[in-house]
Amino acid sequence: MEGIVLSKRNNQMKGDTMNLHALVVAMTTSLVLWPTVALAAPFDFSTGSPDGLMATASRPDSPGKIEIESADDFILASQTRIDHATFTGLLPSGTPLSNVGAVGVEIYRVFPKDSDTVRTAQVPTRANSPSDVAFTSRDSATAGLGFTVSLLNSSFTTANSVLNGIHPFPSQTTDGEGPVTGQEVQFNVDFLTPLNLPADHYFFIPQVQLATGDFLWLSAPKPTVPPFAPDLQTWIRNANLAPDWLRVGTDIVGKGAFNGTFSLSGETVAVPLPGAVVLAGLGLLLAARRREYE
Repeated sequence: MEGIVLSKRNNQMKGDTMNLHALVVAMTTSLVLWPTVALAAPFDFSTGSPDGLMATASRPDSPGKIEIESADDFILASQTRIDHATFTGLLPSGTPLSNVGAVGVEIYRVFPKDSDTVRTAQVPTRANSPSDVAFTSRDSATAGLGFTVSLLNSSFTTANSVLNGIHPFPSQTTDGEGPVTGQEVQFNVDFLTPLNLPADHYFFIPQVQLATGDFLWLSAPKPTVPPFAPDLQTWIRNANLAPDWLRVGTDIVGKGAFNGTFSLSGETVAVPLPGAVVLAGLGLLLAARRREYE
């Protein structure tokens, strides 16, 4: 009788072991097609608060007004899903917040990507500028994003500004258009379809359309969250200059460099786990089952 019990137990152990071996083989085969498991980590980027040095126009085209784009850069070290952004700028003094119409955000890569490198540029340089065309974009007019706007300060003055003084070489240096005072406002933007961006160097471009007057994007110090060494400066262009861009500081003002006030948040694929980790866990399970029959 004892021999029969041992035989049944050995058969059960062999059956369980075969089932576990089959599971390991199946998992190994699937992991060839899915070699890693990734964990998402929070992503946050910010250039900080406005420094009062510069305000640059950034608006979509509308009846009687050509498009103006102001751009500042950020870097992604890995694939990142961005679902929220903020940016800070000026509205003309006394403008009701209800005068804010369409809001858009464009993402550009760094030249020479997405660009015609053969044509002759009409600016001093294209090195480190945004590319010719946008990599991706979202706007409220097509329900790609939702936004709210809040008043931060009823009177905020910047030392200089750029609105109309955007000219091709050799007439690009105008020294800017002087101080401007307006209402400091912050836009909170939710990307209803998140931006899924691979690792790369990008430019962020906010655009605001007003019923009257123009939105001006405020400058900020160099990014501090997180800091990065190859930080570039703010670039600007209008529809007449496109596809070229000018550096607000170096080209238009003739000195210095500026950043734009904005932040980004979402999550990034930061911790890849090799499929081998999963197989190691299965191996431990198999060893544990064997010990049950020892």
